[in-house]
Amino acid sequence: MLMSIEPKKRDVALVVDDSPETLRLLTDALDGAGMTVMVALDGAAAMRIVDQITPDIVLLDAVMPGIDGFETCRRLKRDAGLANVPVIFMTGLAETEHIVRGLDAGGVDYVTKPIVIEEMLARIRVHLGNARLTQSARAALDVSGRFLFAVDRQGHLLWATPQAQKLLADHHGAQADDFVLPPSLLQWLEQAKGKGSAKSQAASLPDSPQLRFYYMGETAPNEFLLRLSKEAGTALPPEFTSELGLTTREGEVLAWLSKGKTNRDIAQILGLSPRTVDKHLEQIYAKLGVENRTAAAAIAANATRRNS
Repeated sequence: MLMSIEPKKRDVALVVDDSPETLRLLTDALDGAGMTVMVALDGAAAMRIVDQITPDIVLLDAVMPGIDGFETCRRLKRDAGLANVPVIFMTGLAETEHIVRGLDAGGVDYVTKPIVIEEMLARIRVHLGNARLTQSARAALDVSGRFLFAVDRQGHLLWATPQAQKLLADHHGAQADDFVLPPSLLQWLEQAKGKGSAKSQAASLPDSPQLRFYYMGETAPNEFLLRLSKEAGTALPPEFTSELGLTTREGEVLAWLSKGKTNRDIAQILGLSPRTVDKHLEQIYAKLGVENRTAAAAIAANATRRNS
């Protein structure tokens, strides 16, 4: 019995340009390359189209009447569902300031007119491939239970794992998609970007001090990855932690272990991966000279009673 092979899904390209000649040229080329093409003559029409369907890539003229390409791109990127769709600018403006302006608006590439079709198709293939890799990585993060999300330079939420969405919504009091970093955290983010993720300190919201933000790095142009951690306000006494040679994080892990929490529970409470908790426990057992969690929990419980 022959198995039917499902036809490969056609990539969808949105071409936004007020030039009929350019639209005709690109429509023919993209259709010939096996893509589905949608066209818009201006930014307003483009926004109406993306309300109905999400393209895989956008080819956008920078100079158009009404809403120009730069503003159109900024509006596209404010939509969480479109934030990761690659945008390639097309224009006769080749000065550095215009290229920088297009990249700052959220574009991933800049092609000058007249357009060389072979070059354009090659760029499209590269950016579609990169977008698929990004989508695959985010899907992996979604199922891994990590509290991760990304913002742009203005602090607007670009994407978040389901766990981070729930935590933000619980503390923000609204839909996570509406979340924007407050001025204090924007200032912290600027400082963290300058220092690098390894040296940055955690920050918190003024009205939610238990919700901690950690800067993880820049994952794409105008995309900054942050990790959330909900500090539960429990730990071993600092002097006891120091006496045993435990780090602050190891003290937190041991404190929760002494309360009967499983490794997965501890990971969710502290915003860590289960594997990281396992490694912390290995270090704790070695430092305490014990072989299992029961013995470690007993030492933690005794320490808590002595200092209560």
